[in-house]
Amino acid sequence: MYGELRVVDDVPGAFAAMAIEAFAASSEDHEFGMALSGGSTARPCYERLAEDGARAVDWWRVDIYWGDERCLPPTDPESNERLVREALLERVGAAHAVYPMRCDEGPDAYQLRVGEVGKFDLTHLGLGPDAHTASLFPGSPALDADPGRLVVMNRDPTGRNPYERMTLTFSGIARSRLVVFTVSGESKREAMQAVYDGADVPAARVRADRVVWLVDPPAAPR
Repeated sequence: MYGELRVVDDVPGAFAAMAIEAFAASSEDHEFGMALSGGSTARPCYERLAEDGARAVDWWRVDIYWGDERCLPPTDPESNERLVREALLERVGAAHAVYPMRCDEGPDAYQLRVGEVGKFDLTHLGLGPDAHTASLFPGSPALDADPGRLVVMNRDPTGRNPYERMTLTFSGIARSRLVVFTVSGESKREAMQAVYDGADVPAARVRADRVVWLVDPPAAPR
């Protein structure tokens, strides 16, 4: 597998600690850019970051981006924007800037914004049971996006994951100083094993300056 595997009992706590450490190590002359996600591990991770990072992070120096989004109203319970606002932003009070993905604007507007960032300081990703990450699904066109494309629209060709999506491509994710995957639960073990074994699954194709996998014991590969 590509990256560093850490098997931890407390995935949200380990994620919060890594995010706080990355912020502390960042330069004070630029905003700290975080690209966040949705999925089953995201809410507890962001709630823990809000709790542990309330004083450790200067949120007025943090810019929030999204790694992917479902094409739904931002108030929808399945919206990644709503999840991040409820679990993190409303708890810490504010951030320097917030840049949600808007499907009705198309991917080009977000592509320009990502291009202006240079590099994300931290990108948080999850792992689906089918080994997808962000909205990069097995067999979907986004897996073979042109290297110059940082953001695309995409769908799961199997239909198991509903809704059209906007997502960072592998090239967009690669513009990260640190990518942190959080993986929890026995239902993710098979997908995590595929990544660990180097199978050709979407999550195994993620590259960045540094990639860390935070995995709890039920999801850990053999």
